[in-house]
Amino acid sequence: MNRASAYARAGVDIDRKMKAIGSAKDLFASTFDGNVLGGIGGFGSLYRFRPGRMRDPLLCASADGVGTKLKLAFALDRHDTVGQDIVNHCVNDILVQGARPLFLLDYVASGRLRPGTLRSLFSGLAKACRENGCSLVGGETAEMPGMYPAGEYDLAATIVGVVDRKDLLPRRGVRPGDVLLGLPSTGLHTNGYTLARKVLVKRPADLRKRVAELGGTLGEALLAVHRSYAPVLLPLLPSGRIKALAHITGGGFQDNVPRVLPKNCTAVIDPAAWEVPPLFRMIVERGRVSREEAYRVFNMGMGMVVVVAQEDVSAAIRDLRRRGAEPSVIGYLRRGGGDCVLAS
Repeated sequence: MNRASAYARAGVDIDRKMKAIGSAKDLFASTFDGNVLGGIGGFGSLYRFRPGRMRDPLLCASADGVGTKLKLAFALDRHDTVGQDIVNHCVNDILVQGARPLFLLDYVASGRLRPGTLRSLFSGLAKACRENGCSLVGGETAEMPGMYPAGEYDLAATIVGVVDRKDLLPRRGVRPGDVLLGLPSTGLHTNGYTLARKVLVKRPADLRKRVAELGGTLGEALLAVHRSYAPVLLPLLPSGRIKALAHITGGGFQDNVPRVLPKNCTAVIDPAAWEVPPLFRMIVERGRVSREEAYRVFNMGMGMVVVVAQEDVSAAIRDLRRRGAEPSVIGYLRRGGGDCVLAS
């Protein structure tokens, strides 16, 4: 019997880590396009950048995490969904600037790496990367005893995409009178979970209870995968009808919509324009959350806001429906000071 190394006895097992990563190389490779060079395992990842017909290509990068949604993955011992979450969140964040994804690097850190958990996590990452045409080219997997509670880990990712300067969003010409379309979310996505858990989850068993209005268990509803809007929106951007996009994440409508507005516009969101899904209503009612706070913490059922000119509304809705989306008119822009308010 081989005696464990001093490092392994201290809590870091290099062999276990390398074996887990090696067993997942097939998952990483399944996401590669023809521009990935060298595979997994180098000190850095190589990607051949081919701008194609772009006259002035701009690289667009973003980094993010999944937040306390991870606590639900730990409680239910399900990890593929949060792997998809981090990819789709990052894809949406660069999508609002008109960028398509090129490649992604992940970061996973734990007190003690569990090979089965890593495999599940990597499978979710790879699945979402394939669906978004994004290569998973590498990252960092770290074992850090004492930094995390047993069975828990942290997850983050960095994405790099590209957009031609002429196609950059938001476009010039966003102005008062423009219309706001909303694209439905699949749930809470990746924000508001600290409040949601406090209100809805009093004990772990609550997550496994079936809730009629949710059509499944509470845990299933809370772990619903963050939707990627790239398959719907990227093909529509060349038409020029879409002036701007706002990804509704942390900060809700009030903090995210103003990020794509000129200083002379105020966005008016009409909460009565769509039916708020049951999960959000449960949180608001049980937690006694005010309307103003609810729309600043959660997406309330609309995960992406699309800005179009009044004369393009019908065409934009038609195009979105043809791509399988279900858009709703949820507001408009008026003269103001670059903020976002809820209609009374």
